[in-house]
Amino acid sequence: MIIIAGSLRLAADDRARYLAAVADVAPAARRAPGCLDFVQAPDPADPERILVFERWESDADVERFRTSGDRDEPQPELPPLQDADVHRYRIASVEAP
Repeated sequence: MIIIAGSLRLAADDRARYLAAVADVAPAARRAPGCLDFVQAPDPADPERILVFERWESDADVERFRTSGDRDEPQPELPPLQDADVHRYRIASVEAP
């Protein structure tokens, strides 16, 4: 299992615009083969932070989704990120909490 998790930081005034611009990504990812979960959400305690969480069955599923878009389709205009702290984790086992 692959988990991609972390946070994005941008100006507080830009956060809603960023989330609106990427609103179609989560539903598309969740329909993709191998996607178990996908969310980008505003941090309720920090107006400059967006939380990222993705869960995939394999690296191949992640890469297939990342390269699945129409390259001729215009990309959304995103406000500039100030920082990104997002990492890929490879999970060897899963247990109940």
